[in-house]
Amino acid sequence: MENTVAAKKTNKVLQEDMENIFQNLSAAEKDKLRNSTVLITGCGGFLGYYFMHFFAAFAEELQLKKVIALENFLTGTKDWLDDLIGSNPEVFSLHEFNVITDDVADISGAAEADVVLHLASIASPTFYRIYPIETVDANITGLRRLLDFYAEKSVKAFLFFSSSEIYGDPFPEFIPTKEDYRGNVATIGPRACYDEAKRFGETLCYLFAQKHKMPIGVARPFNNYGPGMNINDKRLPADFAKAIVEGRDLEIFSDGTPTRTFCYISDAITGYLKVMLHGKFDVFNIGMDKPELSVREFAEIFNRKGNEIWGYSGQITFQEPEDKEYLTHNPNRRCPDISKAKQLLDYNPSVHVEDGIARFLEFLHINRGKLV
Repeated sequence: MENTVAAKKTNKVLQEDMENIFQNLSAAEKDKLRNSTVLITGCGGFLGYYFMHFFAAFAEELQLKKVIALENFLTGTKDWLDDLIGSNPEVFSLHEFNVITDDVADISGAAEADVVLHLASIASPTFYRIYPIETVDANITGLRRLLDFYAEKSVKAFLFFSSSEIYGDPFPEFIPTKEDYRGNVATIGPRACYDEAKRFGETLCYLFAQKHKMPIGVARPFNNYGPGMNINDKRLPADFAKAIVEGRDLEIFSDGTPTRTFCYISDAITGYLKVMLHGKFDVFNIGMDKPELSVREFAEIFNRKGNEIWGYSGQITFQEPEDKEYLTHNPNRRCPDISKAKQLLDYNPSVHVEDGIARFLEFLHINRGKLV
């Protein structure tokens, strides 16, 4: 179940984040969104939570015609979506939809959509290993069906969510990692279904952009976290947040030395919107370029902030994972070079990881009576 069930507009963290995203878009970017019909797949997931709340918060100001939300609810929830869509049914519509098998032409208003966001995928290693074929199909078959449908239509923005995982485990000389790094990726293994599907998805986007002149933006996310993340997601920030909510020790299933940079969700969504509204095919790393923290250091911040916000008193422990393939092909380091996005998109993430973790835990604390 989603940790953000029935989150209300009174949650100040969410309100502040929505305003921050809006203020960090340029006038030209906002103008491109105006009078749009938006179609968004995978609207019930972590990123969908923030996109949907952003469109809801600024639907009137941006004069959005329609927001058509598609979700198969394989790993997402419906409760907060029902609340959000019910608050503005003239603009928002929700459809249970499988991008792999269902026909977007059957969705009312889909043919008029001129802004398309393809979020539908499974991003948690635990869950994409449970649903490996579905993960491949969402990123390849589902994407291809959307591209075929919109290739000859007047689309002004199409966003595909790739992943930093397309780089695999970069050699040290390629960290921080630029967009032109070709990757060190295993085609066979527990993560291959996700990594290789995202890689081929990028190829599809490139080919359709070439042949049909589609303005496709490809975003490569780097370790997002924050409100909207399901605390049962099984990724690192979710595991730590769940432990704090439940008063358990913070468990690390490695020696704690692998390093990552972490990007707070409002900075991430700002970046994705900028990629989407860039107006032509290109690929961008979206994330935070510093600090690069070890897993242990990341846990220590959760421990401190958990104590401040939740009165948390747990410890950091090191455990052997029950899943013997948990660490197979897990990258040792992950850090983006975001100079391209800074230069071409005026992308400037600003929420430091200490503040972002505090905001995440504060959001959960405000909603603590609704956590399930």
